[in-house]
Amino acid sequence: MQFIIYILVYPFLWLISILPFRLLYAFSDFLYLLIYKVFGYRKKVVIANLKLVFPEKNDKEIKTITNKFYHHLCDMMVEAIKSLTISEAEMKKRFKFTNVELLQDIENNGRSIALMCAHYGSWEWIFVLQSYIKNKGFAVYKRIENKYFDRLIKGIRAKYNSELITTKETIPKLMKAKVNKETFICGFVSDQSAKAWKAQHWAKFMGHRVPMHTGAEMLAKRLDMAVVFFKVKRLKRGYYETTFETITEHPKEFNNYEITDIFFRKVEQQIHEAPEFYLWTHKRWKYKDDSPENYNVIKG
Repeated sequence: MQFIIYILVYPFLWLISILPFRLLYAFSDFLYLLIYKVFGYRKKVVIANLKLVFPEKNDKEIKTITNKFYHHLCDMMVEAIKSLTISEAEMKKRFKFTNVELLQDIENNGRSIALMCAHYGSWEWIFVLQSYIKNKGFAVYKRIENKYFDRLIKGIRAKYNSELITTKETIPKLMKAKVNKETFICGFVSDQSAKAWKAQHWAKFMGHRVPMHTGAEMLAKRLDMAVVFFKVKRLKRGYYETTFETITEHPKEFNNYEITDIFFRKVEQQIHEAPEFYLWTHKRWKYKDDSPENYNVIKG
């Protein structure tokens, strides 16, 4: 059944991917009408999240952010499909790096890098970064249930010397590289909602105390990796600019969870600058705990 679904869906995705960008974004506008206006995909969750973290904004302001967010969400969807056939030259033109020399200097010093990012802006085309640096690239991801689509996504990333690894694969893969004295760069999307009953660290994010994923920080300390944050800015439709910010090159000098807290402050800054580019469909505040004992769940 998985293969049948794949062979039925893949040709449609491929046809979308070869559309010129003008038509691609016209298709995105059509998706916006379906996803937001017709089906209201996770609309309750989006509005609940926005009202929770921006209590000072009125209904009109929340609606404006919501509209912009769904437009951006649909753009990201079609940009992900475009990854099937987009050329490296086109991707470099549309996803630029202001200071890639920061990473080059770190790797020239023989160091591996933990690249921390959030569900903000666009992360679909970040893999073109590998064409500017020498280190092997890893990215932690959640495996796609359909093994054929999972293989397809891995193949797309592999074009840029990047390997997708699951959470369970992360420690053995990176430890093996460390033992073999290989340097690498590993991307962590670190703002997911951790399970409350497993979280070792709670801290405020956008005004509310929530459980934090601390895996990137713990691995950086264990493997002595430089920790770098990448800040994405959308310049205009289909064009992005990334700036790298060093959090530390000496993670073992920081107290536990201090690096994680610094990362979240940087994410907050991005969100306040342009909230429409954060992934509000994600139930990030599902286990918010503003009181000493109780969890409050956002339902959607």
